[in-house]
Amino acid sequence: PDLKKAYELALELSNIFTTTKEKIYGLTRLAKWHEKVRQSGFKSFNTVARSIENHYKTIVNYFDNRSTNASAESFNAKIKAFRAQFRGVRNVEFFLYRLTQLYA
Repeated sequence: PDLKKAYELALELSNIFTTTKEKIYGLTRLAKWHEKVRQSGFKSFNTVARSIENHYKTIVNYFDNRSTNASAESFNAKIKAFRAQFRGVRNVEFFLYRLTQLYA
């Protein structure tokens, strides 16, 4: 029963972002979802719910143009992995040169 309820909460959150087209409805649906999470008592959802609560103004902007910063986050992860490969950066100028050669 708990697993089913947790799965339904996760699906509901995903459904909010895939089906809602307007910011005001998105905000309302997120608020209702947040309340369901609070009532459910699932501690695993508290981090997500708190993030939505703290950043709702920027999160609901998604409903205006339906875009995310996922590509920027992906690129940042590539840079971090590239930097880790060389165990740090000693020469920043050369590091930036290498990045432009590989990813530009």
